[in-house]
Amino acid sequence: MKTRVLLVDDHKMMREGLRALLAVVDDIEIVGEGASGREALELVRTTQPHVVVMDIGMPDLNGVEATRRIRAEYEHVRVIGLSTHSDKRYVHHMLEAGACGYVLKIAAHEELLRAVRAARLGRSYLSPEIAGHVVSRSTSPNTGADVTAYSTLGGREREVLQLVAEGKTSAETARLMHISIKTVETHRRNIVQKLGLHGTAELTKYAIREGLTSVDQ
Repeated sequence: MKTRVLLVDDHKMMREGLRALLAVVDDIEIVGEGASGREALELVRTTQPHVVVMDIGMPDLNGVEATRRIRAEYEHVRVIGLSTHSDKRYVHHMLEAGACGYVLKIAAHEELLRAVRAARLGRSYLSPEIAGHVVSRSTSPNTGADVTAYSTLGGREREVLQLVAEGKTSAETARLMHISIKTVETHRRNIVQKLGLHGTAELTKYAIREGLTSVDQ
């Protein structure tokens, strides 16, 4: 039985490269491609993949939150994080969301096939360059104040934080999330209170640092 793979990345050339790599492998079938976290959620429902290769830094809904939702609703679907970032924050957030693997884009062509096959077998795979971060974190007695603060945010609050950082107004955010403007503003007040940050500039810097958005600094 072929492994059904869904590719999600907001860069078309990256998706084309991944498809070219995996489509020629006999035991893999590419069942779809998406360019955002929101699109990924819909495609998982319609294409029923075994494995999702998920970019992390995408606009509107990042790969971390998309992974969290996929894993909550489809426990059998495995997710592999794909990123240019080896920073431990990015790795931690993706694995915490439920990803079973993390591959750096610079090494994707050498490692992605191994990661997909490992995921299909229920195993984990990490690029060697970032495996040390995971080991170091698991043996460290302190996780750090930033991670603790981030973990207090709910999924909807993280989504609002990303959209605020990307310059969306409360009205635009409400429309994208299918909630009221009043609810958006409530989420924003909660975010400010939990993180102890004030103003859009501080929220944006925090969102970028935590890998919630791909907005350039």
